Amino acid sequence: MTVLVPETFTIISYINAAACEAFHNTIYQRNSAFKWYCTLLIDTLVAQLKNLLYSWVLRCLLYFHSFQIPKMVQNSTNGSLAHRVAHQTNGTSSSKVSGKTETARNSNGLSNGIHKHSPSPSWQSSFLATTIIPILLMMLPNVTLWIWYTAVHLDGSCMECISTIVNSPNGVWGFFDVWSKVTVGSRFSVIVIGGYMLFQIVLMVVVPGKRVEGPVTPTGNIPVYKDNGLYIYLITMASFGCLTFYMKMFTTTSPSLIYDNYGDLLATINVFALFFCLLLYLKGVFAPSSSDSGSSGNPIFDYYWGTELYPRIFGIDVKVFTNCRFGCTVWALLPCCFTMKAYEMHGFDASINSIVSIIILATYLTKFFWWEAGYMCTIDIILDRAGYYICWGCLCFIPGLYTTFSIYMVNHPIALGYPMAAVILGSGIACIAVNYAADRQKQIVRATDGKVLIWGKKPEVIRAKYRTSQGEEKCSILLVSGFWGLARHFHYLPEIGLAFFWTIPSGFSHILPYFYLTFLTILLCHRTYRDDIKCMAKYGTYWQEYREKVPYRIIPYVF
Repeated sequence: MTVLVPETFTIISYINAAACEAFHNTIYQRNSAFKWYCTLLIDTLVAQLKNLLYSWVLRCLLYFHSFQIPKMVQNSTNGSLAHRVAHQTNGTSSSKVSGKTETARNSNGLSNGIHKHSPSPSWQSSFLATTIIPILLMMLPNVTLWIWYTAVHLDGSCMECISTIVNSPNGVWGFFDVWSKVTVGSRFSVIVIGGYMLFQIVLMVVVPGKRVEGPVTPTGNIPVYKDNGLYIYLITMASFGCLTFYMKMFTTTSPSLIYDNYGDLLATINVFALFFCLLLYLKGVFAPSSSDSGSSGNPIFDYYWGTELYPRIFGIDVKVFTNCRFGCTVWALLPCCFTMKAYEMHGFDASINSIVSIIILATYLTKFFWWEAGYMCTIDIILDRAGYYICWGCLCFIPGLYTTFSIYMVNHPIALGYPMAAVILGSGIACIAVNYAADRQKQIVRATDGKVLIWGKKPEVIRAKYRTSQGEEKCSILLVSGFWGLARHFHYLPEIGLAFFWTIPSGFSHILPYFYLTFLTILLCHRTYRDDIKCMAKYGTYWQEYREKVPYRIIPYVF
């Protein structure tokens, strides 16, 4: 044991020195706008791994000598994710339900998006969840660029992409080589991204909409929104149509320019998003918009998760802008540009697969914006803070991953034929209809306080009481009838189905266009577990009762 510590530290020092030398000889010395970001990640990761290994060694030494060592992660009320994995309970409140007295456990700290959990996970688990995983996820900007590069320059072959990275002369740093293939901050990308953002901000301010309120936060705040999302979406799509007509009629270019310059656009928005998330982190610490804010004490996790639940900048709601005005609207616009490119290259018949996909997607997003006020009550808004996780995701991950099927089909046209195209289109629209019907059932039951018929019968509901962190008692309706009696998240099933139908026109030659479908399936399955944790902490025995009556998560009798 006496030899273990110096040898281990020496090995770590060699690894650290070699990593730094390799980094400086490959990435840092290049004229890359991303070098500051890579340096930060590498240095932080190496330092944290060293600390972790040091601690393990010391723990082994002290264990064999029968000593005790204080925990590396202290359990304080403002600490890390490890000690807030489920909502901290303030106590109990009794209420009469169907003639029986039930005890409901009440939550505290929902706005934190991180919860307290007993017994606490080990400090190693905490370190993994709050430092290592966020650092690894901050490598995703490279992934979005490699997806683009694979679809456009490697014929959509993931194996070719892996081979390109592995066989890079820069070794392991070949993962960052994709940045040498794009221009960050090109004149075209700055004009397009800046102009689009300015256009959306102006619409957010000037387009009218009724006042809607989100759920009350545990600190007693009520977020207020202007419900003008559908109008802004329709104005944006109509403006795109007019711009396309003008460019095709009076210029020699078209919106397919977006496809031609998409690498530069994606790289530029990635760099912008990283700085924007840093701004949000600092704002939440020094100038929060509400009391639903705070720091965990770990700057890496705070940057990743965010320090504010509902940040506003000059009156503009950040989450509405990133999630809806940019993320979801760009999700509709980009496939239009890619489909235009496919049409120009292959003609109508060969690009009908792209057209079918975009019709399904556009219909789904129109339904989303029609229901946007309801989205403000979902887990993305009421639980996830505005940090790298959600803001970078909406600014970069949606354009980079969600549109993969469309950019792939530019170089892979498939003449589906009108009968097959009609079957796929009809199936996709049917999934959207079921998804909407499920969401509608919950909305009308809550709006009428259960005084409505669901599938011809009076709905069964559970009136779940809970308390905010201010001690105010509230009540929510849990619907146990209709689609919500089949599974607790039955509406996820048609959502996965419609993603399948707008992806299948790309064929089965490569797995790349199915990245979004795979990601969505994993995301929604994982979200059911997150929702269970949140609702169990919030509603207590009421949620347990709901789980007993509706035991399945997404697929009845299966999952």
